Amino acid sequence: MGLFFREKFKNGAEIAVWEITEPEEQLKTMCVLPNDEQEELSYITNPQRRLERLAVRAILDTIFKEKVYLGYHENGRPFLQNSIIEISIAHTRRFATVLTHPENSVGIDIESLKRNFSAVEKKAVGEEEKEFLSDKPEVRELQLALIWSAKEALYKYMSQPDVDFIEQMKISRFSPKEEGELDAVFYHKDGIEETFTLEYLLLEDHVMVWLVG
Repeated sequence: MGLFFREKFKNGAEIAVWEITEPEEQLKTMCVLPNDEQEELSYITNPQRRLERLAVRAILDTIFKEKVYLGYHENGRPFLQNSIIEISIAHTRRFATVLTHPENSVGIDIESLKRNFSAVEKKAVGEEEKEFLSDKPEVRELQLALIWSAKEALYKYMSQPDVDFIEQMKISRFSPKEEGELDAVFYHKDGIEETFTLEYLLLEDHVMVWLVG
């Protein structure tokens, strides 16, 4: 399928989403893998993970004029080895997405609405957030998906170890729409509170939430 969605924002950020419909061999012909990424790919035994990794490389080859080299910090946060551009990556079985900004920290997450989010309520939703969850099952599932996706994006943005998704992150009351904003608070372990506004978009049967510093 190739690029499914691409948008550049006034703040300098860019999001690109690749729909993963190609078989592995075809994806390999659509991008140029650096040697280290070829080696990493050879160690990945899960076929789906291989497709996701190749789709990310296909995005990078599409949105950057010059070759960029992808690396990962010890905590799993991605970075470009030969560029100061900030990057965040997310993927599902259907989509891979990359968020970039020339200098500011970024975080993005994408989730399939076909996923069962009932477990999310137990491990990531606080009491204040439970209070505004809808009684309508479809709306409730969408709210849970957005809460989880927002906290994942915020977690990637903060890049801190051992974050408690219930105690350290709170999403303010919202009514889900096709696209919009989500207000969030991050509680640092030293007592400092930071507020953020994340953006979200529904992509057919997926939700995508992102944050740019």
